[in-house]
Amino acid sequence: MGTTTSKDKAYLIARFAHDKKAQDITFLKLQGIVDFTDYFVICHGSSTRNVQAIADGIREGMKKSACRVLHVEGYSEALWILLDYGDVIAHIFYPQTRTFYDLERLWGDAPKEAFQPVQ
Repeated sequence: MGTTTSKDKAYLIARFAHDKKAQDITFLKLQGIVDFTDYFVICHGSSTRNVQAIADGIREGMKKSACRVLHVEGYSEALWILLDYGDVIAHIFYPQTRTFYDLERLWGDAPKEAFQPVQ
């Protein structure tokens, strides 16, 4: 993706998730807190089918932006799909799974920001 920053990549992922009706899209900035990634993009879908559609939309959009996913977990169950893009990791949850794991609380020391789509 050339000179695209990890923040730019996180916003791209969020935009692609938003396009597929992802809900409550949140960024956690992990730079300086962990050494394995810079951002988490966290969201949820309304059903397992929607969770998979969000993941598919992110993967398709990122591929068109010349950024391929490094690792995918949880796609077939669609309760928590993880898409690893190296410096940005997307977490797409089924609503109850998101509530149960509560990554925003678990990573409470990370700066948090809600995604605001551009109209």
